[in-house]
Amino acid sequence: MDSFENLKRFTADASHELRTPLTSIRSVGEVGLQRQHTTDEYRDIIGSMLEEVTRLTEMVDGLLSISRADAGQITLHKTTFPALDLAREVVGLLGLLAEEKGQHIQLDGDANLLVYADRMVLQRGLANIVENAIKYSLAATRISIEVKGSEIAGDCVEISVEDSGEPIPEDSRQKVFERFFRLDASRSREAGGSGLGLAIAKWAVEANRGRVSLRAGLDGGNCFVIRLPAVPLDPNDGLERGSLA
Repeated sequence: MDSFENLKRFTADASHELRTPLTSIRSVGEVGLQRQHTTDEYRDIIGSMLEEVTRLTEMVDGLLSISRADAGQITLHKTTFPALDLAREVVGLLGLLAEEKGQHIQLDGDANLLVYADRMVLQRGLANIVENAIKYSLAATRISIEVKGSEIAGDCVEISVEDSGEPIPEDSRQKVFERFFRLDASRSREAGGSGLGLAIAKWAVEANRGRVSLRAGLDGGNCFVIRLPAVPLDPNDGLERGSLA
């Protein structure tokens, strides 16, 4: 019964979210056809429509990913690798996005901390969290990423992403990982959010036997924390191995 209710809710939420960009595209198109426009005006109209198409495409891609995950259609290919290397890859992917807002991504950590996970799946999860931090942090601020051993559980690797965005209230911190949850719908649309990024991040981490949580940042803002089982460093073994159970 719970699965059926969850499916009904998911379908209703997805329909509502998809309707918004579709309505926007139609409205912009209809306004554009009401009279003749200059070349620059037509460019603005087409640009607005393409922005909504991009948002719609991202949302559909997210829905497909979640659907495949729920159906158990995603096969994980796990290897052992340094968590810090993964964080570097994500910074490389999103560094330009941060630079456009004048933000600085600071990365620190222990290169000897290893995790056993599907690298691509985990990369997407961490990238979604970092991209979220970039979107909702003010311009010319710092985003800190740290890889360290967990102080709570000694056998875990902890990847934290701390931003300078508006602090999320304590009673909403767990809800941000729910599909389509938004603290402010209009603010999310302005930032280009689909409401699925953190839900996908949660799945990506949990699929690799990890946990993700959100707490208040040390200097304001928010701090997302990923905890994954640590793999002991074996100096006689290669890092990209996949023989562990």
